[in-house]
Amino acid sequence: MTKPSATAPPKLIRIASRESALAMVQSEWVAAQLREMHTGCKVEIIGMTTKGDQILDKPLAMIGGKGLFIKELEVAIEEGRADIAVHSMKDVPMTLPNGFAATIVGARENVRDAFVSNRYQSLEELPKGAIVGTSSLRRESQLRHHFPEMRIEPLRGNVNTRLKKLDDGEFDAIILAAAGLKRLGFETRIKTELDDVRFIPAIAQGALGIEYRADRADVAAWLAPFASSATTAIVAAERALGRALTGSCDVPLGGRGQIVDGKLKLEGFVALPDGSRVIRDAVTGSIKDPEAVGAALGKLLIEQGANEILATLQRQQS
Repeated sequence: MTKPSATAPPKLIRIASRESALAMVQSEWVAAQLREMHTGCKVEIIGMTTKGDQILDKPLAMIGGKGLFIKELEVAIEEGRADIAVHSMKDVPMTLPNGFAATIVGARENVRDAFVSNRYQSLEELPKGAIVGTSSLRRESQLRHHFPEMRIEPLRGNVNTRLKKLDDGEFDAIILAAAGLKRLGFETRIKTELDDVRFIPAIAQGALGIEYRADRADVAAWLAPFASSATTAIVAAERALGRALTGSCDVPLGGRGQIVDGKLKLEGFVALPDGSRVIRDAVTGSIKDPEAVGAALGKLLIEQGANEILATLQRQQS
């Protein structure tokens, strides 16, 4: 079969997607945008269950990290069963495997975390000893730092599963990404959004990315009109920060990039899971070199002691 040129309009685009409700909603949205951009193009979604979706009884950090949510999708692309995969970029490891590339698409959704409860309106209303559910060490470290009297318990599963556990009375409150709740139509479940001054979001939270084989120039051309340059720059800075701090799901860290007066401002933190030590700072740099901004903040945090936190975490995990 003749390989299409970089400018040839696509006749068929196959999307590999996790079968979770949120992943399918995001893939359907991308499919609709692609159909609109490429008139006459057929877009198919191939639903897949990943290892990360199958193992729900252990914290993510113990079973291999966020890469478990995308490995099967990457295999489908590599084997030619799919052309692209749609990801929540916060679930994508900081460094893509060799031979893969990603395009950040669409405007970024709300980056904040959401407080969800059936009895309380905010974190401040929770009584001493209240049980709060989260699967994120980043959220856990910040919650323990600001509210040490809380009980933090692990919470795995898709959004619907987590909401059901709350409704069944297993938790007094749970913390979820506001973006996912809004995309699924659960915005009314949000009691309040956590302020992103005390609670720095996950790196790339709220951003969607499309992964594809790096040697597929045709796919890169198909996606080019869909790319968001501003979001791409911000996410690149945040992910560079993550790489500087060897970021993964077993390191409590976060980053929040914004474009302010034409400059890229990046805030970030790294912490111990119990919240007893938190190091945070911010830098501002050129939007034209976002990775340099992320690297600069990573260096600054390391100079302030982030390397000591990382060494402590490594000892705890060994």
